[in-house]
Amino acid sequence: MCGIVGYVGSRNASSILLDGLKRLEYRGYDSAGIAVVKDGKLQLLRCEGKLSRLEAAMNETPVPGSTGIGHTRWATHGRPSDRNAHPHSTGRVAVVHNGILENYIALKKRCIEQGRTFTSETDTEVLAHLVDMNLDSGMDFHEAVRRALLEVEGSYAIAVLSSGSPDKIILAKNASPLVIGLGDGETFAASDIPAILPYTKKMVFLDEQELAVIEAGRVRITTLDGKEVTRQPKTITWSLLQAEKSGYKHFMLKEIYEQPRAVEDTIRGRLTFQNGPIVYEALGVDEKMLRDMRRILLVACGTSYHAALYGRYVIEKLAGVPASAEIASEFRNRSPVVREGDLVVAISQSGETIDTLQAIKIARARGAKILSIVNVLDSAVARMSDMVIYTHAGPEIGVASTKCFTAQLTALALLAAAVATAQGSSDERMKEALRVIRGLVKIPLLMTSVLRKTAQIERLARQFIDMRHFLYLGRGLGFPIAMEGALKLKEISYIHAEAYAAGEMKHGPIALIDRTMPVVIIIPEDEQYDKIKGNLQEVRAREGIVIAVTTEGGAAEVRDMCNEVIEVPRCEPELLPLLTVLPLQLFAYYIADFKGTDVDQPRNLAKTVTVE
Repeated sequence: MCGIVGYVGSRNASSILLDGLKRLEYRGYDSAGIAVVKDGKLQLLRCEGKLSRLEAAMNETPVPGSTGIGHTRWATHGRPSDRNAHPHSTGRVAVVHNGILENYIALKKRCIEQGRTFTSETDTEVLAHLVDMNLDSGMDFHEAVRRALLEVEGSYAIAVLSSGSPDKIILAKNASPLVIGLGDGETFAASDIPAILPYTKKMVFLDEQELAVIEAGRVRITTLDGKEVTRQPKTITWSLLQAEKSGYKHFMLKEIYEQPRAVEDTIRGRLTFQNGPIVYEALGVDEKMLRDMRRILLVACGTSYHAALYGRYVIEKLAGVPASAEIASEFRNRSPVVREGDLVVAISQSGETIDTLQAIKIARARGAKILSIVNVLDSAVARMSDMVIYTHAGPEIGVASTKCFTAQLTALALLAAAVATAQGSSDERMKEALRVIRGLVKIPLLMTSVLRKTAQIERLARQFIDMRHFLYLGRGLGFPIAMEGALKLKEISYIHAEAYAAGEMKHGPIALIDRTMPVVIIIPEDEQYDKIKGNLQEVRAREGIVIAVTTEGGAAEVRDMCNEVIEVPRCEPELLPLLTVLPLQLFAYYIADFKGTDVDQPRNLAKTVTVE
């Protein structure tokens, strides 16, 4: 959700902090601020609203110094305001924090009883006072932060600055992302890689309940209980250009057009057509673990949950293994039946989604093995897993996920083939798996052809821009794509849209259909074609406005029943979602763009949900 940036070196910290915060805007925020230490004094600038306000304040009142921390806040405790913006300071200690401190009320009460005065409504300010009180008792900076963290319960990624230690920053992490960048005589910190990628490609990722002291060109890592940790930096191969718009109007549009490359990169090096379709080591899976497991549970949130629904279908179809898809927040808040022999597949773009993290903690405690599908190297979900399939989509800046979704579908198709091979499936199933994987190799080129239909989709977007409601329908593999299409329209254009399994239409949604209701129907010529054609006829009988996504050369009778038809190329039926989702992404994008909404940072949303 929130964004953290830190810097220790010889350069002007303020400009580096501001630049890093701008690169974290995609995470969502309602206020921003920086703290810099200079000549033994802390200097703070904070304000509600966009970073342009903070930048104006910095131009009016420069904040010099070479050690500092910055933050963009997404409110969890206390309304958006200047005084609730981070950093929070006691005058000697400044703290920025992502996450939620669950026991802050009790801690705040104790601080107040000891004479402390609070100036904000946030939970974070408690940390600043705890550290400050520990410094009063004679502890050094590192120990003061460590002891404070031993008292708190909840999730956090923090950066702490002290006027008494002007050449260092203390970092700590528990269930929220934090990365350290190593430069030449300077050190950086951030919530996410793009914030500091312009300055270094050498990154160190903090693990759960670890602290780090960063100085100019130096890093020392310990566990929360004081044990020293040695960790080698990893070199990030993403280019800075990947994290920029590259001439597109919005990051989201750029990322829609990057999907053929994302799918190709996710496939690359992982296929063989000799002794089975998958190179296990390159994919990131263990053949024995896949062979020994008896059931698969896919857990995810939001767009990743729609990918999980696809995964359930393709795993059962190709591998013949029982599979279910679970919403992570629901899974973790009931008493799920998970046993040894189960494989839990956690799907998360960021690898930091709090509900998904908690779900796999429960599953691991009950004896399940964990496989994760994530896009971010060494993220929390990945580190908690027995196996990791990394999607190679590169940085995704737009809040509405596009290329990470299709990369997840790709990874799930690869996983289904890997399970089929490892389990020694029947010759018929192996033949089917090989057919699908051979078809997957052709998908990037087919995706490119769909993305050339921009003019038609722009025209449709202008035609339907004033509609207030949409209904999306699909069957089989079309259902998760209908859900994803409706979600995209809702989250960036703010138009109400709902998706249903087409067979459920007669159980309620059909009451909504009349001549003013646009219905987007996913109707490729696959095994569900005849059934969903009947649903299409029901919509037309009630004079609904039909936009159909179908395969090229489809039946003329379908085209005759539709107001608009968008065609995608024919491919293996199990891979059609990789094509049918593209026009829905573009349709949502152009409606939002024509309406003038903030496409990359839609209201009330954030890229990575790290709080409950």
